[in-house]
Amino acid sequence: MNQTLENQYLICIDDTDDIGTKGTGEIAGEIGELLVARFQGKAGLVSRHQLYVHPDIPYTSHNSAMCFAYSGPASVDDIQRLAAEHLISVSAPAADPGLGILNLANFRGGNDLIAFGRQAKQEVKTKEQAYVLAQALGISLTEHGGTGQGVIGALAGLGLRLEGRDGRVKGQIKLGQTEEASVTLTVEEILSQSGLELVVNTSGESLATTESVQLCGKVKAVVHQGKFALLVAQDSGAWRNASRAQLKAY
Repeated sequence: MNQTLENQYLICIDDTDDIGTKGTGEIAGEIGELLVARFQGKAGLVSRHQLYVHPDIPYTSHNSAMCFAYSGPASVDDIQRLAAEHLISVSAPAADPGLGILNLANFRGGNDLIAFGRQAKQEVKTKEQAYVLAQALGISLTEHGGTGQGVIGALAGLGLRLEGRDGRVKGQIKLGQTEEASVTLTVEEILSQSGLELVVNTSGESLATTESVQLCGKVKAVVHQGKFALLVAQDSGAWRNASRAQLKAY
């Protein structure tokens, strides 16, 4: 492996957990940490992508896939081996884990992949459909236990993350606010203290760096325009972090 080469990947997993076990988002974060520890490079934040909820689709609680970006010298085979080893080790016994790896270098199948992701939010997809598309687009798609049904979500999550306007970021943004007490910061302060890239309103417009935002309770970031953004809304003439209902659009 050429250690001087930096590749750009999206990595997505689905259907790894069960009630009372380690969550898929946590497992995705661990895979990112393991990649950096073994191969160096950088792993980004994990985004959660909501898929279709239907009686014909087995899922634990929400049917969501978890995706993150990795840049570094590891090859697709390196990532596949490491991720598979970890999935087999930590996935719940009743889970049906799937793993998707998209090498962004010279990738030309974006429209088809994004379409699959959008469809998986609205209709039942099959493993066969997922494998046929992955093979056609040159995407690594593998199953690692149970029925392997998670390959559908893994491929869909890649498409949704690639599109850049779907998904909530795993975890919370903590900038001094609590459930009881709010904190008011400028957009510039939020960006510098959180590592986020944008603050946008529910209409998709970016706020100026001088605008003030009141933060309270659980503050969640979203994927917007391919960047990590804080979603805010007007409330009594002030900007506040988006409510749970407003975040559902992502």
